[in-house]
Amino acid sequence: MTASPITDPPPAKKLRWDSQGLIPGVIQDALTGQVLMVAYLNSESYALTLETGYVHFWSRSRRELWLKGATSGSLLEAVTIAADCDADTLLITARPAGPACHRQTVTCFDDGPRGQGFHWLERLWEVIASRAEQRPAASYTTRLLEGGADLTGRKVVEEATEVLMAAKDHAHGEADNLRLAEEIADLIYHLLVLAAERNVSPSEAITVLNKRFDT
Repeated sequence: MTASPITDPPPAKKLRWDSQGLIPGVIQDALTGQVLMVAYLNSESYALTLETGYVHFWSRSRRELWLKGATSGSLLEAVTIAADCDADTLLITARPAGPACHRQTVTCFDDGPRGQGFHWLERLWEVIASRAEQRPAASYTTRLLEGGADLTGRKVVEEATEVLMAAKDHAHGEADNLRLAEEIADLIYHLLVLAAERNVSPSEAITVLNKRFDT
């Protein structure tokens, strides 16, 4: 059982293991950004995590290697691994196959709302920003960007109209959630492309929303 390769993991020799040969790993949901749990890794469990793509820990109480989810099925498929500035703590983003906590809750810290997955939009923005910089010829995003504000703006208007039509159909029972979700997804994507074409970062819009929320 091997998952997809992990993106740019830090070499084990560059990590600062503690006196017991351990390093804490903070597990974060790659989709929602929610912190799921904290556990320890040793060099062997770290190597197994890199080799298989699934997070392995070292159990300090049982003194043994531990594949998270081996018995429960709640595996953690690692996406990225990064070390902090002191290289003595790991941040591991992962795709959880089930509850992260032994209490069968989403996270070990609480069982609050799971979140809507907005954290993943950071990855989409990175791709769009990369297209804006590199302009690969075969990319649809590139074609939009080359069309300037007129084309990107027109596409936003078109997609917003599609959202309206899907919403009206949904209200009359003529469209399901998936169709409306697909139209909303198209609108979000084209809004981000418009932002990239105008060199306006989404964080500027988030700042405006924050200020409005505070007032």
